[in-house]
Amino acid sequence: MKTKILSSLLLGVLLGLTACSDYLDMTPTDKISDKLTWSKVEYAELAVNNFYHDINYYGNFSSGQCNAGITEGLTDIFKYGAMTFNAHMYIPNEIAYGGSVLTTTYVAYYLGNWGTAYEKVRRINEGMFNLKKFGTIGEDDSRRLEAEMRFFRAQAYFDLVKRYKQVIIYDEDLSKIQKDTPVSTEAQGWDFVQADLEFAGQYLPVSNVSNGRVTSGAAYALLSRAMLYAERWQAAKDAAAKVTGYELETNFADAFKNNSKEAILQYSYDKSGVTHSFDNLFAPAGDAGNNMTGGYGTPTQEMVESFELKTGGFPDWSKWHTADGISEEPPYEDLEPRFQATVLYNGAEWKGRKVEPFVGGIDGWCNWKDDPVPNGRTTTGYYLRKLVDENHDFTVLSSSTQPWIAIRYAEVLLNKAEACYRLNDSEGANNAIRAIRTRAGLPYVNKSGTDLMAAIRQERKVELAYEGLYYWDMRRWKLAESAFTGSRVHGLKIEKNANETFKYTYVDCDKQNRNFPAKMYQIPLPVNELNNNSAIQQYAEWR
Repeated sequence: MKTKILSSLLLGVLLGLTACSDYLDMTPTDKISDKLTWSKVEYAELAVNNFYHDINYYGNFSSGQCNAGITEGLTDIFKYGAMTFNAHMYIPNEIAYGGSVLTTTYVAYYLGNWGTAYEKVRRINEGMFNLKKFGTIGEDDSRRLEAEMRFFRAQAYFDLVKRYKQVIIYDEDLSKIQKDTPVSTEAQGWDFVQADLEFAGQYLPVSNVSNGRVTSGAAYALLSRAMLYAERWQAAKDAAAKVTGYELETNFADAFKNNSKEAILQYSYDKSGVTHSFDNLFAPAGDAGNNMTGGYGTPTQEMVESFELKTGGFPDWSKWHTADGISEEPPYEDLEPRFQATVLYNGAEWKGRKVEPFVGGIDGWCNWKDDPVPNGRTTTGYYLRKLVDENHDFTVLSSSTQPWIAIRYAEVLLNKAEACYRLNDSEGANNAIRAIRTRAGLPYVNKSGTDLMAAIRQERKVELAYEGLYYWDMRRWKLAESAFTGSRVHGLKIEKNANETFKYTYVDCDKQNRNFPAKMYQIPLPVNELNNNSAIQQYAEWR
Protein backbone atom coordinates (compact mmCIF):
# COMPACT_ATOMS: atom_id res chain seq x y z
CA MET A 1 0.00 0.00 0.00
CA LYS A 2 1.64 3.22 -1.10
CA THR A 3 1.96 5.72 1.67
CA LYS A 4 2.55 9.43 1.93
CA ILE A 5 4.97 10.82 4.50
CA LEU A 6 3.52 13.48 6.77
CA SER A 7 6.74 15.10 7.89
CA SER A 8 7.69 16.47 4.48
CA LEU A 9 4.53 16.55 2.40
CA LEU A 10 2.12 17.95 4.96
CA LEU A 11 4.69 20.42 6.24
CA GLY A 12 5.15 21.85 2.76
CA VAL A 13 1.43 22.11 2.09
CA LEU A 14 0.49 23.68 5.37
CA LEU A 15 3.36 26.11 5.74
CA GLY A 16 2.36 27.57 2.40
CA LEU A 17 -0.90 28.59 4.08
CA THR A 18 0.73 30.50 6.94
CA ALA A 19 -0.22 34.18 7.07
CA CYS A 20 2.59 36.75 7.28
CA SER A 21 0.59 39.95 7.81
CA ASP A 22 1.63 40.55 11.41
CA TYR A 23 4.90 42.33 12.14
CA LEU A 24 5.75 39.86 14.90
CA ASP A 25 4.19 36.49 14.02
CA MET A 26 4.94 34.17 16.94
CA THR A 27 3.49 31.08 15.20
CA PRO A 28 6.28 28.48 14.87
CA THR A 29 7.25 27.89 11.23
CA ASP A 30 9.05 24.59 11.80
CA LYS A 31 6.07 22.56 13.01
CA ILE A 32 2.38 22.07 12.38
CA SER A 33 -0.24 22.54 15.08
CA ASP A 34 -2.49 19.62 15.95
CA LYS A 35 -5.45 21.93 15.48
CA LEU A 36 -4.50 22.61 11.88
CA THR A 37 -3.64 18.99 11.12
CA TRP A 38 -7.12 17.80 12.07
CA SER A 39 -9.04 20.75 10.60
CA LYS A 40 -9.49 19.34 7.09
CA VAL A 41 -9.96 15.83 5.72
CA GLU A 42 -7.03 16.08 3.33
CA TYR A 43 -4.68 17.14 6.13
CA ALA A 44 -5.97 14.47 8.51
CA GLU A 45 -5.58 11.75 5.89
CA LEU A 46 -1.94 12.72 5.43
CA ALA A 47 -1.43 12.26 9.17
CA VAL A 48 -3.14 8.86 9.17
CA ASN A 49 -1.14 7.78 6.10
CA ASN A 50 1.91 7.36 8.30
CA PHE A 51 0.31 4.34 9.95
CA TYR A 52 0.09 2.51 6.62
CA HIS A 53 3.77 1.66 6.94
CA ASP A 54 2.70 -0.84 9.58
CA ILE A 55 1.25 -3.13 6.90
CA ASN A 56 4.69 -3.64 5.46
CA TYR A 57 6.32 -4.00 8.88
CA TYR A 58 4.39 -7.19 9.65
CA GLY A 59 5.08 -8.82 6.28
CA ASN A 60 7.63 -11.40 5.16
CA PHE A 61 9.46 -8.61 3.33
CA SER A 62 10.57 -7.06 6.62
CA SER A 63 11.82 -7.96 10.09
CA GLY A 64 8.49 -7.34 11.82
CA GLN A 65 7.76 -11.04 12.30
CA CYS A 66 11.27 -12.14 13.29
CA ASN A 67 14.62 -10.37 13.39
CA ALA A 68 16.38 -13.59 12.40
CA GLY A 69 14.60 -14.05 9.06
CA ILE A 70 11.26 -15.38 7.84
CA THR A 71 9.54 -17.42 10.54
CA GLU A 72 9.30 -20.46 8.26
CA GLY A 73 13.06 -20.78 8.86
CA LEU A 74 12.25 -21.74 12.46
CA THR A 75 10.14 -24.69 11.26
CA ASP A 76 10.46 -27.87 9.23
CA ILE A 77 9.50 -26.28 5.90
CA PHE A 78 12.44 -23.93 5.27
CA LYS A 79 16.20 -24.14 5.75
CA TYR A 80 18.69 -21.30 5.94
CA GLY A 81 21.95 -22.58 4.51
CA ALA A 82 24.84 -20.43 5.77
CA MET A 83 26.92 -20.87 8.93
CA THR A 84 27.64 -17.14 9.09
CA PHE A 85 26.24 -15.80 12.36
CA ASN A 86 23.72 -13.40 10.92
CA ALA A 87 20.03 -13.01 10.16
CA HIS A 88 18.86 -15.06 7.16
CA MET A 89 21.89 -17.29 7.78
CA TYR A 90 22.77 -19.25 10.92
CA ILE A 91 20.72 -17.43 13.57
CA PRO A 92 17.33 -18.89 12.52
CA ASN A 93 18.92 -22.35 12.69
CA GLU A 94 20.25 -21.54 16.14
CA ILE A 95 16.74 -20.62 17.28
CA ALA A 96 15.34 -23.82 15.76
CA TYR A 97 17.99 -25.94 17.51
CA GLY A 98 17.05 -24.28 20.81
CA GLY A 99 18.91 -25.19 23.96
CA SER A 100 20.80 -22.82 26.22
CA VAL A 101 20.89 -20.09 23.58
CA LEU A 102 17.19 -19.36 24.19
CA THR A 103 17.71 -16.83 26.97
CA THR A 104 15.20 -14.12 27.75
CA THR A 105 17.35 -11.43 26.14
CA TYR A 106 18.01 -13.49 23.01
CA VAL A 107 14.39 -14.52 22.42
CA ALA A 108 13.02 -11.08 23.28
CA TYR A 109 15.28 -9.57 20.63
CA TYR A 110 14.76 -12.01 17.77
CA LEU A 111 11.08 -12.84 18.29
CA GLY A 112 9.86 -9.86 20.26
CA ASN A 113 8.46 -6.57 19.00
CA TRP A 114 7.51 -4.91 22.28
CA GLY A 115 9.23 -1.55 21.82
CA THR A 116 8.36 -1.15 18.14
CA ALA A 117 4.72 -2.12 18.63
CA TYR A 118 4.22 0.23 21.56
CA GLU A 119 5.79 3.08 19.63
CA LYS A 120 3.17 2.46 16.95
CA VAL A 121 0.42 2.29 19.58
CA ARG A 122 1.59 5.57 21.12
CA ARG A 123 1.51 7.39 17.79
CA ILE A 124 -1.90 5.98 16.89
CA ASN A 125 -3.36 6.88 20.28
CA GLU A 126 -2.04 10.42 19.96
CA GLY A 127 -3.66 10.65 16.53
CA MET A 128 -7.01 9.45 17.88
CA PHE A 129 -6.78 11.81 20.86
CA ASN A 130 -6.00 14.78 18.62
CA LEU A 131 -8.75 13.88 16.17
CA LYS A 132 -11.33 13.94 18.96
CA LYS A 133 -9.90 17.06 20.63
CA PHE A 134 -9.12 19.23 17.62
CA GLY A 135 -11.02 17.67 14.74
CA THR A 136 -13.42 19.94 12.88
CA ILE A 137 -14.13 17.63 9.95
CA GLY A 138 -17.48 16.01 9.26
CA GLU A 139 -18.81 13.17 11.37
CA ASP A 140 -18.58 10.53 8.62
CA ASP A 141 -14.96 11.35 7.75
CA SER A 142 -14.03 11.62 11.41
CA ARG A 143 -15.49 8.20 12.12
CA ARG A 144 -13.78 6.71 9.07
CA LEU A 145 -10.38 8.07 10.09
CA GLU A 146 -10.87 6.81 13.63
CA ALA A 147 -11.73 3.41 12.15
CA GLU A 148 -8.51 3.43 10.12
CA MET A 149 -6.47 4.21 13.22
CA ARG A 150 -8.27 1.58 15.25
CA PHE A 151 -7.50 -0.95 12.52
CA PHE A 152 -3.79 -0.24 12.82
CA ARG A 153 -3.92 -0.23 16.61
CA ALA A 154 -5.62 -3.62 16.50
CA GLN A 155 -2.96 -4.86 14.11
CA ALA A 156 -0.25 -3.84 16.59
CA TYR A 157 -2.05 -5.35 19.58
CA PHE A 158 -2.85 -8.56 17.72
CA ASP A 159 0.85 -9.01 17.11
CA LEU A 160 1.63 -8.22 20.75
CA VAL A 161 -0.96 -10.55 22.27
CA LYS A 162 -0.11 -13.46 19.98
CA ARG A 163 3.49 -13.22 21.23
CA TYR A 164 3.25 -12.11 24.86
CA LYS A 165 -0.29 -13.18 25.94
CA GLN A 166 -0.43 -10.59 28.75
CA VAL A 167 0.29 -7.05 27.57
CA ILE A 168 -0.20 -3.45 28.70
CA ILE A 169 -3.31 -1.88 27.19
CA TYR A 170 -3.24 1.80 26.29
CA ASP A 171 -6.06 3.59 24.53
CA GLU A 172 -6.51 7.14 23.26
CA ASP A 173 -7.17 8.50 26.76
CA LEU A 174 -3.66 9.84 27.24
CA SER A 175 -4.40 10.93 30.80
CA LYS A 176 -4.29 7.27 31.90
CA ILE A 177 -0.64 6.83 30.92
CA GLN A 178 1.53 6.20 33.95
CA LYS A 179 5.03 4.90 34.54
CA ASP A 180 4.13 1.71 36.40
CA THR A 181 1.31 -0.06 34.59
CA PRO A 182 0.35 -3.73 35.05
CA VAL A 183 -0.27 -6.15 32.22
CA SER A 184 -3.76 -7.22 31.25
CA THR A 185 -5.06 -10.75 31.12
CA GLU A 186 -4.88 -12.44 27.74
CA ALA A 187 -8.67 -12.26 27.48
CA GLN A 188 -8.59 -8.50 28.02
CA GLY A 189 -6.02 -8.19 25.24
CA TRP A 190 -8.24 -10.06 22.82
CA ASP A 191 -11.24 -7.98 23.96
CA PHE A 192 -9.33 -4.86 22.96
CA VAL A 193 -8.35 -6.24 19.55
CA GLN A 194 -11.86 -7.46 18.86
CA ALA A 195 -13.48 -4.14 19.81
CA ASP A 196 -11.14 -2.15 17.58
CA LEU A 197 -11.63 -4.41 14.57
CA GLU A 198 -15.41 -4.56 14.99
CA PHE A 199 -15.48 -0.75 15.05
CA ALA A 200 -13.23 -0.64 11.98
CA GLY A 201 -15.36 -3.20 10.16
CA GLN A 202 -18.50 -1.19 10.87
CA TYR A 203 -17.22 2.23 9.82
CA LEU A 204 -14.63 1.59 7.12
CA PRO A 205 -15.93 1.66 3.54
CA VAL A 206 -16.92 -1.56 1.80
CA SER A 207 -14.63 -1.98 -1.19
CA ASN A 208 -12.66 -4.78 -2.85
CA VAL A 209 -9.77 -2.46 -3.75
CA SER A 210 -6.81 -3.89 -1.84
CA ASN A 211 -4.20 -1.15 -2.30
CA GLY A 212 -6.08 2.00 -1.39
CA ARG A 213 -7.17 2.97 2.11
CA VAL A 214 -8.06 0.11 4.46
CA THR A 215 -11.54 -1.29 4.04
CA SER A 216 -14.23 -3.02 6.02
CA GLY A 217 -13.20 -6.29 4.38
CA ALA A 218 -9.64 -5.90 5.65
CA ALA A 219 -10.89 -5.30 9.20
CA TYR A 220 -13.16 -8.35 9.22
CA ALA A 221 -10.49 -10.49 7.57
CA LEU A 222 -7.95 -9.57 10.24
CA LEU A 223 -10.62 -10.16 12.87
CA SER A 224 -11.23 -13.67 11.50
CA ARG A 225 -7.51 -14.35 11.92
CA ALA A 226 -7.18 -12.82 15.38
CA MET A 227 -10.19 -14.65 16.79
CA LEU A 228 -8.61 -18.01 15.93
CA TYR A 229 -5.74 -17.09 18.25
CA ALA A 230 -8.25 -15.96 20.88
CA GLU A 231 -10.19 -19.22 20.42
CA ARG A 232 -13.36 -17.22 19.94
CA TRP A 233 -14.73 -19.44 17.24
CA GLN A 234 -18.12 -17.79 16.70
CA ALA A 235 -16.49 -14.36 16.39
CA ALA A 236 -14.03 -15.76 13.84
CA LYS A 237 -16.81 -17.39 11.82
CA ASP A 238 -18.98 -14.27 11.91
CA ALA A 239 -16.09 -12.05 10.84
CA ALA A 240 -15.21 -14.33 7.92
CA ALA A 241 -18.83 -14.23 6.74
CA LYS A 242 -18.64 -10.43 6.53
CA VAL A 243 -15.69 -10.51 4.13
CA THR A 244 -17.57 -10.13 0.85
CA GLY A 245 -16.77 -8.96 -2.68
CA TYR A 246 -13.64 -11.11 -3.07
CA GLU A 247 -13.04 -14.36 -4.91
CA LEU A 248 -10.23 -16.83 -5.46
CA GLU A 249 -8.05 -16.38 -8.51
CA THR A 250 -8.53 -19.20 -11.02
CA ASN A 251 -4.77 -19.69 -11.16
CA PHE A 252 -3.14 -20.03 -7.73
CA ALA A 253 0.04 -18.24 -8.88
CA ASP A 254 -1.97 -15.15 -9.82
CA ALA A 255 -2.98 -14.66 -6.20
CA PHE A 256 0.37 -12.99 -5.50
CA LYS A 257 0.39 -10.54 -8.37
CA ASN A 258 -0.38 -6.86 -8.07
CA ASN A 259 -4.09 -6.16 -7.50
CA SER A 260 -5.12 -9.81 -7.35
CA LYS A 261 -8.86 -10.20 -6.99
CA GLU A 262 -8.36 -12.28 -3.84
CA ALA A 263 -6.07 -9.69 -2.20
CA ILE A 264 -7.85 -8.01 0.70
CA LEU A 265 -4.98 -5.97 2.09
CA GLN A 266 -1.92 -5.26 -0.05
CA TYR A 267 1.20 -3.19 0.44
CA SER A 268 2.41 -1.96 -2.94
CA TYR A 269 5.99 -1.11 -3.83
CA ASP A 270 7.40 0.84 -6.76
CA LYS A 271 10.70 1.52 -8.48
CA SER A 272 10.91 5.09 -7.20
CA GLY A 273 12.40 3.98 -3.92
CA VAL A 274 9.74 2.02 -2.02
CA THR A 275 11.34 -1.38 -2.52
CA HIS A 276 12.48 -4.47 -0.62
CA SER A 277 15.15 -7.19 -0.89
CA PHE A 278 13.16 -10.43 -0.90
CA ASP A 279 14.45 -11.56 -4.30
CA ASN A 280 18.02 -10.75 -3.37
CA LEU A 281 17.71 -13.14 -0.47
CA PHE A 282 15.77 -16.00 -2.01
CA ALA A 283 16.04 -16.00 -5.81
CA PRO A 284 18.08 -18.84 -7.36
CA ALA A 285 21.79 -18.15 -7.23
CA GLY A 286 22.12 -18.37 -10.99
CA ASP A 287 19.88 -15.41 -11.73
CA ALA A 288 22.04 -13.09 -13.82
CA GLY A 289 23.09 -9.93 -12.04
CA ASN A 290 21.93 -11.00 -8.59
CA ASN A 291 24.79 -9.37 -6.72
CA MET A 292 23.44 -10.56 -3.37
CA THR A 293 23.71 -14.20 -4.57
CA GLY A 294 20.23 -15.25 -3.36
CA GLY A 295 19.44 -18.69 -2.04
CA TYR A 296 19.93 -17.69 1.59
CA GLY A 297 17.13 -20.06 2.52
CA THR A 298 15.39 -22.85 0.62
CA PRO A 299 12.35 -25.16 0.97
CA THR A 300 12.94 -28.52 2.60
CA GLN A 301 12.15 -32.04 1.46
CA GLU A 302 9.56 -32.13 4.24
CA MET A 303 7.71 -29.26 2.58
CA VAL A 304 7.95 -30.83 -0.87
CA GLU A 305 6.44 -34.04 0.47
CA SER A 306 3.52 -32.07 1.91
CA PHE A 307 2.14 -31.53 -1.60
CA GLU A 308 -0.28 -34.02 -3.11
CA LEU A 309 -0.42 -35.47 -6.58
CA LYS A 310 -2.54 -33.64 -9.14
CA THR A 311 -5.06 -36.47 -8.83
CA GLY A 312 -5.09 -36.34 -5.03
CA GLY A 313 -3.25 -38.39 -2.47
CA PHE A 314 0.48 -38.43 -1.78
CA PRO A 315 3.24 -40.12 -3.78
CA ASP A 316 5.44 -42.70 -2.11
CA TRP A 317 8.73 -40.91 -1.48
CA SER A 318 10.41 -43.82 0.30
CA LYS A 319 12.61 -44.78 -2.65
CA TRP A 320 14.20 -41.32 -2.56
CA HIS A 321 14.91 -41.65 1.18
CA THR A 322 18.18 -43.44 0.60
CA ALA A 323 21.69 -42.38 1.43
CA ASP A 324 22.93 -44.44 -1.53
CA GLY A 325 21.13 -42.27 -4.07
CA ILE A 326 18.74 -43.12 -6.88
CA SER A 327 18.68 -41.98 -10.51
CA GLU A 328 14.90 -42.11 -10.90
CA GLU A 329 13.38 -38.65 -11.26
CA PRO A 330 11.24 -37.55 -8.30
CA PRO A 331 7.54 -37.08 -9.14
CA TYR A 332 7.77 -33.29 -9.40
CA GLU A 333 5.77 -33.03 -12.61
CA ASP A 334 2.95 -35.09 -11.11
CA LEU A 335 2.44 -32.83 -8.10
CA GLU A 336 -0.42 -30.37 -7.70
CA PRO A 337 -0.25 -26.82 -9.15
CA ARG A 338 0.50 -25.21 -5.79
CA PHE A 339 3.79 -27.09 -5.69
CA GLN A 340 4.75 -25.78 -9.12
CA ALA A 341 3.96 -22.23 -7.97
CA THR A 342 5.73 -22.56 -4.61
CA VAL A 343 8.97 -24.50 -5.13
CA LEU A 344 11.71 -24.42 -7.78
CA TYR A 345 13.14 -27.89 -8.32
CA ASN A 346 15.73 -29.48 -10.59
CA GLY A 347 14.78 -28.76 -14.19
CA ALA A 348 11.96 -26.34 -13.40
CA GLU A 349 11.43 -23.55 -15.91
CA TRP A 350 12.50 -20.18 -14.55
CA LYS A 351 13.26 -16.96 -16.43
CA GLY A 352 13.71 -18.77 -19.73
CA ARG A 353 16.13 -21.36 -18.34
CA LYS A 354 16.06 -24.54 -16.30
CA VAL A 355 16.93 -24.40 -12.63
CA GLU A 356 20.17 -26.27 -11.85
CA PRO A 357 20.33 -26.99 -8.10
CA PHE A 358 22.83 -29.80 -8.60
CA VAL A 359 26.51 -30.09 -7.79
CA GLY A 360 28.33 -27.88 -10.29
CA GLY A 361 25.07 -26.47 -11.70
CA ILE A 362 24.43 -22.80 -12.42
CA ASP A 363 22.54 -22.52 -9.15
CA GLY A 364 24.53 -25.17 -7.32
CA TRP A 365 24.31 -27.35 -4.23
CA CYS A 366 26.27 -27.26 -0.99
CA ASN A 367 26.58 -29.54 2.02
CA TRP A 368 25.16 -28.00 5.20
CA LYS A 369 27.91 -27.02 7.65
CA ASP A 370 30.73 -28.52 5.58
CA ASP A 371 30.31 -25.67 3.09
CA PRO A 372 29.78 -22.85 5.61
CA VAL A 373 29.37 -20.07 3.01
CA PRO A 374 27.01 -21.33 0.28
CA ASN A 375 27.13 -18.15 -1.85
CA GLY A 376 23.58 -18.86 -2.95
CA ARG A 377 23.90 -22.59 -3.50
CA THR A 378 21.01 -24.62 -2.09
CA THR A 379 21.47 -27.02 0.82
CA THR A 380 18.16 -28.80 0.13
CA GLY A 381 18.06 -29.17 -3.66
CA TYR A 382 15.29 -26.58 -3.99
CA TYR A 383 14.68 -22.85 -4.24
CA LEU A 384 11.70 -20.74 -3.29
CA ARG A 385 9.39 -19.73 -6.13
CA LYS A 386 6.41 -18.36 -4.25
CA LEU A 387 6.67 -14.60 -3.56
CA VAL A 388 9.85 -14.37 -5.70
CA ASP A 389 9.36 -12.24 -8.82
CA GLU A 390 10.14 -14.18 -12.00
CA ASN A 391 10.08 -10.94 -13.98
CA HIS A 392 12.71 -9.31 -11.80
CA ASP A 393 15.75 -8.38 -13.90
CA PHE A 394 18.66 -7.82 -11.52
CA THR A 395 20.68 -6.13 -14.26
CA VAL A 396 18.09 -3.33 -14.39
CA LEU A 397 17.12 -3.01 -10.72
CA SER A 398 18.66 -4.83 -7.77
CA SER A 399 15.72 -4.24 -5.42
CA SER A 400 12.35 -5.98 -5.53
CA THR A 401 8.97 -4.36 -6.17
CA GLN A 402 6.39 -7.17 -6.03
CA PRO A 403 3.56 -6.47 -3.55
CA TRP A 404 3.12 -7.98 -0.12
CA ILE A 405 -0.36 -9.50 0.14
CA ALA A 406 -0.96 -9.06 3.86
CA ILE A 407 -4.35 -10.80 3.83
CA ARG A 408 -6.02 -12.73 1.03
CA TYR A 409 -9.36 -14.40 0.61
CA ALA A 410 -7.98 -17.96 0.68
CA GLU A 411 -6.85 -17.41 4.28
CA VAL A 412 -10.28 -16.10 5.24
CA LEU A 413 -11.86 -19.28 3.87
CA LEU A 414 -9.45 -21.38 5.91
CA ASN A 415 -10.09 -19.24 8.99
CA LYS A 416 -13.77 -19.91 8.48
CA ALA A 417 -13.15 -23.64 8.03
CA GLU A 418 -11.34 -23.89 11.35
CA ALA A 419 -13.94 -21.82 13.19
CA CYS A 420 -16.73 -23.96 11.75
CA TYR A 421 -14.95 -27.14 12.80
CA ARG A 422 -14.62 -25.86 16.38
CA LEU A 423 -18.35 -25.03 16.36
CA ASN A 424 -19.28 -28.52 15.10
CA ASP A 425 -20.35 -27.07 11.76
CA SER A 426 -18.79 -29.76 9.57
CA GLU A 427 -20.72 -28.64 6.51
CA GLY A 428 -19.35 -25.10 6.70
CA ALA A 429 -15.81 -26.36 7.25
CA ASN A 430 -15.98 -28.86 4.39
CA ASN A 431 -17.41 -26.29 1.99
CA ALA A 432 -14.58 -23.86 2.71
CA ILE A 433 -11.91 -26.53 2.26
CA ARG A 434 -13.54 -27.71 -0.95
CA ALA A 435 -13.36 -24.19 -2.41
CA ILE A 436 -9.60 -24.07 -1.73
CA ARG A 437 -8.96 -27.54 -3.17
CA THR A 438 -11.18 -27.00 -6.21
CA ARG A 439 -9.04 -24.01 -7.20
CA ALA A 440 -5.99 -26.30 -6.95
CA GLY A 441 -7.73 -28.93 -9.09
CA LEU A 442 -7.80 -31.45 -6.24
CA PRO A 443 -10.64 -33.81 -5.33
CA TYR A 444 -12.24 -33.65 -1.91
CA VAL A 445 -14.51 -35.93 0.10
CA ASN A 446 -16.30 -34.55 3.15
CA LYS A 447 -14.60 -35.31 6.45
CA SER A 448 -15.51 -35.16 10.12
CA GLY A 449 -13.85 -35.28 13.52
CA THR A 450 -10.07 -35.36 13.75
CA ASP A 451 -9.81 -36.10 10.01
CA LEU A 452 -11.49 -32.79 9.28
CA MET A 453 -9.09 -30.83 11.50
CA ALA A 454 -6.15 -32.66 9.90
CA ALA A 455 -7.43 -31.56 6.49
CA ILE A 456 -7.66 -27.94 7.67
CA ARG A 457 -4.09 -28.05 8.96
CA GLN A 458 -2.88 -29.62 5.73
CA GLU A 459 -4.53 -26.96 3.59
CA ARG A 460 -3.20 -24.11 5.75
CA LYS A 461 0.32 -25.54 5.51
CA VAL A 462 0.26 -25.92 1.72
CA GLU A 463 -2.00 -23.06 0.64
CA LEU A 464 -0.42 -20.45 2.94
CA ALA A 465 3.18 -21.70 2.82
CA TYR A 466 5.81 -18.96 3.21
CA GLU A 467 3.21 -16.26 3.90
CA GLY A 468 4.30 -15.92 7.53
CA LEU A 469 1.50 -17.95 9.13
CA TYR A 470 2.73 -21.56 9.55
CA TYR A 471 5.04 -20.94 12.52
CA TRP A 472 2.34 -19.04 14.39
CA ASP A 473 -0.28 -21.66 13.52
CA MET A 474 1.87 -24.39 15.02
CA ARG A 475 2.33 -22.29 18.16
CA ARG A 476 -1.36 -21.50 18.67
CA TRP A 477 -2.26 -25.16 18.08
CA LYS A 478 0.36 -26.08 20.71
CA LEU A 479 1.89 -28.50 18.18
CA ALA A 480 5.30 -26.86 17.77
CA GLU A 481 6.78 -28.61 20.80
CA SER A 482 5.92 -32.12 19.60
CA ALA A 483 6.36 -31.49 15.86
CA PHE A 484 9.72 -29.72 15.96
CA THR A 485 11.47 -31.14 19.03
CA GLY A 486 13.74 -34.03 18.08
CA SER A 487 13.18 -33.45 14.37
CA ARG A 488 15.57 -32.70 11.51
CA VAL A 489 14.97 -31.33 8.02
CA HIS A 490 16.19 -32.97 4.85
CA GLY A 491 16.90 -32.33 1.21
CA LEU A 492 18.16 -34.02 -1.92
CA LYS A 493 21.78 -33.82 -3.02
CA ILE A 494 21.65 -33.83 -6.81
CA GLU A 495 24.55 -34.97 -8.98
CA LYS A 496 24.59 -35.05 -12.76
CA ASN A 497 25.46 -38.40 -14.31
CA ALA A 498 27.57 -38.84 -17.44
CA ASN A 499 24.45 -39.80 -19.43
CA GLU A 500 22.73 -36.48 -18.51
CA THR A 501 20.48 -38.11 -15.90
CA PHE A 502 20.68 -37.20 -12.22
CA LYS A 503 21.39 -39.00 -9.00
CA TYR A 504 19.27 -37.96 -6.01
CA THR A 505 20.61 -38.65 -2.52
CA TYR A 506 18.62 -38.04 0.66
CA VAL A 507 20.63 -35.81 3.00
CA ASP A 508 20.33 -34.55 6.57
CA CYS A 509 20.29 -30.75 6.40
CA ASP A 510 20.50 -30.23 10.16
CA LYS A 511 22.98 -32.79 11.51
CA GLN A 512 21.54 -32.16 14.96
CA ASN A 513 18.05 -32.28 16.45
CA ARG A 514 15.79 -29.30 16.64
CA ASN A 515 14.17 -28.25 19.88
CA PHE A 516 11.09 -26.18 20.68
CA PRO A 517 10.73 -25.90 24.48
CA ALA A 518 7.26 -25.20 25.88
CA LYS A 519 8.34 -21.80 27.22
CA MET A 520 8.66 -20.60 23.60
CA TYR A 521 4.88 -20.47 23.36
CA GLN A 522 5.16 -17.12 25.17
CA ILE A 523 7.83 -14.57 24.24
CA PRO A 524 9.55 -13.07 27.32
CA LEU A 525 9.19 -9.44 28.29
CA PRO A 526 12.14 -7.24 27.32
CA VAL A 527 14.59 -6.20 30.04
CA ASN A 528 13.99 -2.49 29.43
CA GLU A 529 10.30 -2.82 30.25
CA LEU A 530 11.06 -4.81 33.40
CA ASN A 531 13.60 -2.22 34.54
CA ASN A 532 11.22 0.69 33.99
CA ASN A 533 7.92 -0.74 35.13
CA SER A 534 7.70 -1.91 38.73
CA ALA A 535 4.11 -3.12 38.24
CA ILE A 536 5.14 -6.13 36.15
CA GLN A 537 7.45 -9.10 36.45
CA GLN A 538 8.83 -11.58 33.97
CA TYR A 539 6.46 -14.35 32.89
CA ALA A 540 6.83 -17.47 35.05
CA GLU A 541 8.25 -19.60 32.21
CA TRP A 542 11.19 -17.21 31.79
CA ARG A 543 12.15 -16.42 35.41
